[in-house]
Amino acid sequence: MTDQARERETTAQDGAEQRSMPEVPESELPGAIVAMLFAATEPTRLNLLARTTGYDVRTISNALDTLTPELARLGLILQWIDQDHVQLATTPDLAGLIRHFLGIERTTKLSPAALEVLAVIGYRQPVTRPEIDSVRGVDSSGVLQTLVARELIEPVGRLPGPGNPVQYGTTPEFLRLFGLTSLDELPELPEELIDHIDGPEDNEGMDPLRDSE
Repeated sequence: MTDQARERETTAQDGAEQRSMPEVPESELPGAIVAMLFAATEPTRLNLLARTTGYDVRTISNALDTLTPELARLGLILQWIDQDHVQLATTPDLAGLIRHFLGIERTTKLSPAALEVLAVIGYRQPVTRPEIDSVRGVDSSGVLQTLVARELIEPVGRLPGPGNPVQYGTTPEFLRLFGLTSLDELPELPEELIDHIDGPEDNEGMDPLRDSE
């Protein structure tokens, strides 16, 4: 079979699949979206919600916007992993209650070094270990391993160039830990820290956070 024939067959199969999708009345769309997000075990792509319900992505986005106030009343939020992935989560103010309900007690806290590395990654991602080390002025290998093990950060790619160093980014667990629905909710940095997080050039190896203590 030629490539063109395979492409026509795939297109025909996709069309048949879309025609076989159950049609969701517009009045039932918000409930259908909540049901799918509730059943999902990981963040869901908007185009999957659209394809499954037979609507376009803009309609799905509008429906999600209308859901936000009602979900908040029920103790839920829409947690955006990026512009295309969303999941249901409990509101940050109920975190203590949920941990108690599930029997999960937080026995270990993040060290100041771990919080410092998370701040660099959160505001500057994707970022490599050498870039983090340059900002902090110390080796961050051990802290990175700890944060990966706690699923707060993860490798998201490699930087082109010598050695192809691993680039790190935050995870959905990072958002849950800090009660954020998306990275857009990270607080603005004080002006005196912006250059520090962006990466020192003239003061490489210095740590103004420690120098100010």
